[in-house]
Amino acid sequence: MATSRGVLLSALADEAAFNLTAVEQFSALAALGLEYYSLRFVDLGRGVKNVMDLTLREIQELRHLEDTYGLNVASIASPIGKVKLVDVDDGTTNRYVPFKKYLAKDVVKACERAHAFETKLIRGFSFYPPRDADPEAHLEQAVDQIGQITDACHRSDLTFGLEVEANLVGRTGHLLAEIHRRVNNPALVLVFDAANLIVQGFSPAEVFKQWEAMKPGLGWVHVKDYRSPKRSAAGAGAKGGHVDEDALSHFVPADRGSANHAKIFADLKTMLPSLQKRLQRRGIPGVFVDLEPHVRGGGQFGGTSGPDGMGIALRGLCRVLDKAGVAYHLRDFDDLLAARGITS
Repeated sequence: MATSRGVLLSALADEAAFNLTAVEQFSALAALGLEYYSLRFVDLGRGVKNVMDLTLREIQELRHLEDTYGLNVASIASPIGKVKLVDVDDGTTNRYVPFKKYLAKDVVKACERAHAFETKLIRGFSFYPPRDADPEAHLEQAVDQIGQITDACHRSDLTFGLEVEANLVGRTGHLLAEIHRRVNNPALVLVFDAANLIVQGFSPAEVFKQWEAMKPGLGWVHVKDYRSPKRSAAGAGAKGGHVDEDALSHFVPADRGSANHAKIFADLKTMLPSLQKRLQRRGIPGVFVDLEPHVRGGGQFGGTSGPDGMGIALRGLCRVLDKAGVAYHLRDFDDLLAARGITS
């Protein structure tokens, strides 16, 4: 439960499982004491599917399993916005979808998934400009399309969270903050991820400045960390330039990397009361800190940690939160008794 100083812990559930089965994911997260998870990929016995591709039968099966394991969905970790802005061959494998079709099909489906799993949050992205293009040259189009997505979410009483990530238009905290400012819709929030900046070659001081730029629009935080890459490191390019995400291999827990999460969370603590009130007005239970550790590897559309890696990452995160004085809750014996209708 969030307090005036506290956060709600969550995790990208598929990272906790090697085979991505729902039972493996939920067993790992429940054993770690988590009460929330973000839904991305899952196998319900018919092969691995993205949340966007689940059938009504599979949604019902997953909801039943959530009750069994005592879990709730924090956010729909959708791939919305991870498509090209313009239909040009730029040497990438990113797909292009005409935006009207994308808005009518994919965005509507993401909203349906959020309602089906009783969450108010949809995670998304800020579109791919052509590789090596100046992202600012495509800012206007990105703002227009993100604005329309946000309007669709707002009409559905949902909130759209834009994650900062390499290679997108909103690849830096400053660019994402400018998108947020221009869209100017309460249904749009920003999702901070320090490792997604470190992999672009930004220093811890530069990452903190980008955190500060995103704070006015902050909705929640994704947590993974990275050891600072050298300029010649695999995957890393010039600051803010193209990153080969599938070549990145040095993700680490939040207490082992270069991002200085302790400083970021100490700063988050000062704004928690006002941020919680703003989110709760939109029906969101609190400020989520969502683990996406990638400690066994990560790429453009996901990563792997395994149950052991997720446990290591969670313990690292808890150490950082303790150091910053930010409260959080993990399930304990009293919670088990309460689930059985027993008061201790």
